[in-house]
Amino acid sequence: MALYLATLLLQVAAGLLNSWVALRMVALGNSGLVIGSLMAVNALGLVVGGLSGYWLVARLGHVRAFALCGALAIAASLGHDFSNWLPLWLLLRFLVGLALMTMYIVLESWLNEQAPNGQRGRVLAWYMTASFLGLIGGQLGLSLDGAASRALLDLVVICFALCLVPVSFTQRLPPTSVTPQARLRPLGFVRRIPQALLTILLTGLLSGAFHGLAPVYASQQGLDPGAVGLFMATCLAAGLLAQFPLGLLSDRFPRPRLIRLFALILALSCLPLLWTPVSLPLLLGCGFAIGLVQFSLYPLALGLANDRVESHERVSLAATMLVAFGLGSSIGPLFAGAAMELFGGRALYGFCALCAVMLGWLVREPRTQSCVETAIP
Repeated sequence: MALYLATLLLQVAAGLLNSWVALRMVALGNSGLVIGSLMAVNALGLVVGGLSGYWLVARLGHVRAFALCGALAIAASLGHDFSNWLPLWLLLRFLVGLALMTMYIVLESWLNEQAPNGQRGRVLAWYMTASFLGLIGGQLGLSLDGAASRALLDLVVICFALCLVPVSFTQRLPPTSVTPQARLRPLGFVRRIPQALLTILLTGLLSGAFHGLAPVYASQQGLDPGAVGLFMATCLAAGLLAQFPLGLLSDRFPRPRLIRLFALILALSCLPLLWTPVSLPLLLGCGFAIGLVQFSLYPLALGLANDRVESHERVSLAATMLVAFGLGSSIGPLFAGAAMELFGGRALYGFCALCAVMLGWLVREPRTQSCVETAIP
């Protein structure tokens, strides 16, 4: 329970900060490409954090690494209020991404270490539920005050601070320290779990574009900050509702088959948003359908990967998966932001549909080989 509570508070802070930054940039008159660049630098911090975070967890242990990066996230978040100078914000977004990545590594490796393979889907369902509740809470926080107000930034900092409390007080023993044989070997995982890593990479593209630019897209449709928060919360609520049925399905059906099915549904759900103008009911309906399947891809890939590694490889796997996700998240806002600059806001969901088509085409179920029994003489 302590790890789930820490996840919830962490995601309230991370989700609210992402939307606050995007809307603050819109209020200052910046283009979609500039906003996408900020989100891409944040994702680059996630990538670097995947490498440095593995080293920190190995050197300091799970609890101290989590506390250290929580303090860094608090300091970097407060720095956004000092100035609107773009280079400073680029640095701060990088530091926030770096800190968040290490905290995710701690939480995901800790949970996967304790989950047997037969129950992994349900454990990850609880983890994703806590994540989505936090993200939804963060988006609804946009309606509490002005879109770019100092009060929202204060709320971000409070939640970053509070997420340290349950991890510090938990009586659950953290995983054993990383052993030399569990060194970070991403190329080894590329050979062993290519389907999972490909799904994570494309999910990162989708997630980076969504969290960084969906508030901008909704704002361009004429929505006020409260309605933008409602749209974002609707997308995330759909992802939340999908988690427990998904946990049961993923423990019973091949995960690659589910990934391909959800990619197809995602591509079809994006199509109505390629035309403008879009009414609020249509926007919320399509957003719900998109969130239902888009946010199911990450836990499916995570479960697929963790079923195929040994216990001592959990921290290394978590770091590798999150680095792949961070790479996708760093590229997604840049490409989607450039497309929005050229073709307008609707290009965001054209980009998402293209990513979904690529995922459905590239992911394949492993071929099963028939076994021929021969009589023993």
